[in-house]
Amino acid sequence: MSAAIAATMPRAQHRASLRKRLGRVGFSAAVLVLAAIVLLPCIIIVLTAFKPVAEVNAHPPTLAPHHWTLDNFRAIFSDLPFKRLFLNSFLFAGGVTLFALIFDALAAYALARLDFRGNRLLLVVIVASLMIPFQATLIPVYQLVAHLGWVNSIQGMIAPRAADAFGIFFLRQFFISLPRDLDNAARIDGASEFRVFWNIVLPNAMPALLTLGIFTFINNWNDLLWPLVFITDPKLATVTSGLTMLTGPSGIVPFGTMMAGSLVAVAPLAVIFLIVQRRFVESIATTGIK
Repeated sequence: MSAAIAATMPRAQHRASLRKRLGRVGFSAAVLVLAAIVLLPCIIIVLTAFKPVAEVNAHPPTLAPHHWTLDNFRAIFSDLPFKRLFLNSFLFAGGVTLFALIFDALAAYALARLDFRGNRLLLVVIVASLMIPFQATLIPVYQLVAHLGWVNSIQGMIAPRAADAFGIFFLRQFFISLPRDLDNAARIDGASEFRVFWNIVLPNAMPALLTLGIFTFINNWNDLLWPLVFITDPKLATVTSGLTMLTGPSGIVPFGTMMAGSLVAVAPLAVIFLIVQRRFVESIATTGIK
């Protein structure tokens, strides 16, 4: 009896091991299929950027180009003032990120560390503003900017986004997680409220600030509607809004050139992410743990 049981044990273990291997293979195959589906639009963009015009407009369309070409990338720099567009995008996205981090951090510190009347109500109002669609406030904001005479200016694009409700709420939640003993020890030593904020809270909040800064920069770099509304001068256009100038008078879109421009526009973001990748991942992990 015991011998029969001992003989069946290796078979059962083998079947269990085989099921585990099949499960892993099936899971890996499912992940690869889902990854291919998600990455398919990106693959099409990359391949279309290297297609000649005849293949871009061919019917039926092909996925990979038969004749690889760099003409679309040359057209980007010849048909558009791409250097100027890049500079405008850096000024816009970088300016919004800088001011948003400053004002969001100050507001979040007040909501997280200072006790004043209406603290909770103000927080509720800020969080509730997240539920208002951006398009609903676009016209009032435009009227305000136009009244200030800031239409067709970099400051007109930056100022309305100098603070963000999500950034305030995000940093406020992180500041709450920091121990108050640090604040109290600094105040006992005679530190002012601003010094507590600058020398105690901000250095400990670097992971959250880096995370919020990267997301803010990327969102504003990729934004299309905002520059299109506030900028009509081609000299002040950003990369995303500048690509719309490629559309011909009859509405014909040079898709190959447009895809090439999209790749060039994404390149700085990829470089920035590669530079801060390790610190960014650590920031996400630290923010989630706290």
